[in-house]
Amino acid sequence: MSEAPLQRRPRRPFDWSTAFIAVAVVGSAIVVYRRDGQARFLEILSSDFILFLDILPKVLAACLIAAFVAVLMPRETVLRWVGAESGLLGLIIATIAGAICPGGPITIFPVAAAFITIGADVGAAIAFMTSWTLLGYSRALVWELPFFGPEFVIWRSIAALPLPIIAGLLGRFVATLIVDRKDSSR
Repeated sequence: MSEAPLQRRPRRPFDWSTAFIAVAVVGSAIVVYRRDGQARFLEILSSDFILFLDILPKVLAACLIAAFVAVLMPRETVLRWVGAESGLLGLIIATIAGAICPGGPITIFPVAAAFITIGADVGAAIAFMTSWTLLGYSRALVWELPFFGPEFVIWRSIAALPLPIIAGLLGRFVATLIVDRKDSSR
């Protein structure tokens, strides 16, 4: 017997965040065009188009990785370890996963979305992303250690260690408030 396909929350292709970014882009384009002229405007537009073409394959690959993660990870395992009922242990696991997960935001955001799709709760996803941001080993090894030395990296990591768990707990609390508010309005 095959599993039911993963259910995704329906999303509109154009929402308030897209509208905000579109207004900011158009406004900035107008200011640059009027202030710096057509030549500078076209120079920026062409360099941004090249950047878009450079990033597009990476975004597509990251989305494919996230889709494969969503299919390959057993839903029951995800629910047990980082689901809504996982408690503090789920936040700790998500924090460890975020700290050891390599890659940039192009990879991490789709993976976090895939985790939510297959059953991780909001708090675990927040702990995962916060941990990746604050405790990510690749950034510490490549940037912090050579520039600041081991003592700085150790103390910064110790200071940042509880933050993903606190952020995950706050995320769970806010998500519960939102769900309770929606339930009471029905």
